[in-house]
Amino acid sequence: MERKGNSLKNRSFSKKRSENERGFSSHKSPRKSDGEKRETAKDRGKRTDDKPFRPKRSFDKDKPFREKSNRSFHQSVEQSTGYEQPRRKRDITAESKILTEIVEKRRREGRQAPQKQKIRSLEYEEQYSHIRLNKYIANAGICSRREADTLIVAGAISVNGQVVTELGYKVAPTDEVRFGDKVLQREKTVYILLNKPKDYITTMYDEFNRKHVMQLIKGACKERVYPVGRLDRDTTGLLLFTNDGEMTKKLTHPRNGIRKLYHVTLNKNLKQSDFQKIIDGIELGDGIIVPDELAYVADTKNEIGITIHSGRNRIVRRIFESLGYEVEKLDRVLFAGLTKKDLPRGQWRFLTDEEVNFLKMLK
Repeated sequence: MERKGNSLKNRSFSKKRSENERGFSSHKSPRKSDGEKRETAKDRGKRTDDKPFRPKRSFDKDKPFREKSNRSFHQSVEQSTGYEQPRRKRDITAESKILTEIVEKRRREGRQAPQKQKIRSLEYEEQYSHIRLNKYIANAGICSRREADTLIVAGAISVNGQVVTELGYKVAPTDEVRFGDKVLQREKTVYILLNKPKDYITTMYDEFNRKHVMQLIKGACKERVYPVGRLDRDTTGLLLFTNDGEMTKKLTHPRNGIRKLYHVTLNKNLKQSDFQKIIDGIELGDGIIVPDELAYVADTKNEIGITIHSGRNRIVRRIFESLGYEVEKLDRVLFAGLTKKDLPRGQWRFLTDEEVNFLKMLK
């Protein structure tokens, strides 16, 4: 063992000495001077005293580069062996039978395939969805919804031959609703905007034979429409008509805060102190009223723009009359986002689909 160890030491020493004689160190290459060119890997490959240097490569330079194949395993086997395997054909009949069995099993278990929810327009929902029976009767032009509830409780309404006395009962568009011997037809909702002139009262009819707003829209539609809110005889401006009870309730209830803008012309200039009083709130006989907005029109002090959402009777006139002013002209120029642009005095028009959808989206 000792002799073997000495031989290993001698062998390593002789190897180190031979490297030093050749000018190389096993640990560090000799430093070249500035004028002497450093030996590169290419130069070492040209030396004849040692084996030629070849850099390691992942592919042979002489062989063409082959890209990665996207062929399947069966295609590579066919190319290497020359034997073409038989192709399997899809059995469409068997697959359809399997799918049919799966669908029938889901139906037996009460499971339905997930369906994409359809997005329907507001007009579709209104025309084709189930609605309450009292609204159906009101839309048919028989009476109001409150009066329709009385008819239902009294047993005067039948649906598909069966008398219905339940309040809140819903009917489909295909149901036959009768009031006595008359079949009620579900009316299409209609919306008419009128620019009301002076000297017309807001009512369906007048026992004193005075001019009323229904005469201005006579023949506009076959449906029975009602005015939404009311305007005084001497007040001009926008007035909406519809047979949509839900819309009427939404636009007239103070809780919903539907804004109305009025152009007021006074008999004298409005003082700045009175202007501030109106902004702070005016005490009237039926409570305090605070306007939403108040401003002078242009440079005049007797023309005022006032925005309110209250539906109290003659509220705008009472505000200024409580401070000693007389209202000479009162014109409603904005109602629930609707304007009287391109609508002359005494004329009417149907609302566009965009305007109807806007009203339905109001909260």
